Amino acid sequence: MFRRFARLLAVIVMLASGVMVGVGATAGTAHADECYSWSRTLSQGASGSDVTQLQIRVAGWVTSGERLSYDGQYGARTAAAVRTFQSAYGLAADGVAGPATFSKLYALQDADCTPIHFSYAELNRCNSDWSGGAVPAVTAKANALKTMWKLEAMRHALGDVPLTVSSGFRSYACNSAVGGSSTSRHLYGDAADLTGSLTLCRLAQQARTHGFSEILGPGYPDHNDHTHVALDPSPYWSAPACGI
Repeated sequence: MFRRFARLLAVIVMLASGVMVGVGATAGTAHADECYSWSRTLSQGASGSDVTQLQIRVAGWVTSGERLSYDGQYGARTAAAVRTFQSAYGLAADGVAGPATFSKLYALQDADCTPIHFSYAELNRCNSDWSGGAVPAVTAKANALKTMWKLEAMRHALGDVPLTVSSGFRSYACNSAVGGSSTSRHLYGDAADLTGSLTLCRLAQQARTHGFSEILGPGYPDHNDHTHVALDPSPYWSAPACGI
């Protein structure tokens, strides 16, 4: 809440000082965002780092079992994810990322690029610098950001019911301390263990349509008290008590 208030105050200050908020030189530009601002409308055929930034934010809006690539190529699958995102937030679902789509994304993110309902601190209770895992610290942190945006999509699809992350990134030391698998995706920063007001089975079932390739839940060994989601190169779902 404090972060949202700080952003709103900053916008008010810009307005008071005569800075035009949300207006740019080209279509799709809106420079009122502290994290990232798109400078053009994006549609199929576009490519570049701005497409990658969009893909990070819409990768949770896919079909069951689908995973969206972060390849900077605006293909049919990216357009489909954008359409689903647009529909979920009451926008015109045309698969084109323009001012309305960007404005909604700006409203959904904080200054550090995390979605408004999740934070780096929540995804890393192990250490302060993301080091000691299976990948470089910068990669682990980037993986966590991608996971958070998928969780944001999942949260909204569930009716904006809060999701609690009980465990995220772990260094080898932190993973060993909790008895984690030596091959755990937590070591890569792309895993999250979920609890909350919804049943664990409901979380596991919903996760199938938000880009998670690894889903473990009730009925799987040592997963009866949480639902685990991650991005594993080798897809694997198992929550037998939930029909998965």
